[in-house]
Amino acid sequence: MNIIQKLKEFSLMLKKFDSNQMRQIRKGLEKELDVSIYAHPKFDWKQMEEILWGLEAGLDVDIYAHPKFYWEQMQIIRLGLENNIDVSVYTDTKFNSEQMNQIRLGLEQGLDVSIYANPKFNYMQMQEIRWGLEAGLDVNIYANTKFNSSQMAQIRQGLENGLDVDIYTDTKYNYNQMFQIRYGLKQGVDVSIYTNPKYNYEQMQQIRLGLEAGLDVSVYADTKFDEYQMAQIR
Repeated sequence: MNIIQKLKEFSLMLKKFDSNQMRQIRKGLEKELDVSIYAHPKFDWKQMEEILWGLEAGLDVDIYAHPKFYWEQMQIIRLGLENNIDVSVYTDTKFNSEQMNQIRLGLEQGLDVSIYANPKFNYMQMQEIRWGLEAGLDVNIYANTKFNSSQMAQIRQGLENGLDVDIYTDTKYNYNQMFQIRYGLKQGVDVSIYTNPKYNYEQMQQIRLGLEAGLDVSVYADTKFDEYQMAQIR
């Protein structure tokens, strides 16, 4: 059956498609692919394209040829299939495409993605956990939804530097405060002097700078002084 005959078979259905959708169907027919898999108005042209590319690659497109998946999600599933990973781990609409991608990247690297394949983690949190796994860190220390991605980053960087992150692995500190404590630990100063969460991160910074300079920070390490006053005293 030639292309013209095949097109005639779809002539009635084609009236339901816009020009972009028709273009994807035509491409499939020209390549002698089974376009019946995606020649439905329920798929937009980008979804059709992802299915078309999967068919070209000889993939089992039935895994993602569902209108419930946005084309970006289809793409991440298709890429996983191309790389021969178990896409069933993330082939679920509870994950958006960015979350799917973090799981896919982890699977391709042979990581234990079960630690972060949880829709309660946004993709940036997933990324921080994935980076920790790549570095061989004990990510269980911060793989918790109570920490945002910026807090996770400070804990991860502390672990990478071999620091005692237990000192600041607490939600009472925002990520800026965590940074000041982490940096102080890295500099070898007595961070216990300013780990009071009542200090904002700028106050912590002024105390840290004083400690690094070998000053008697007890003169101004008091919450009654704001960071500007601390700076003047320092």
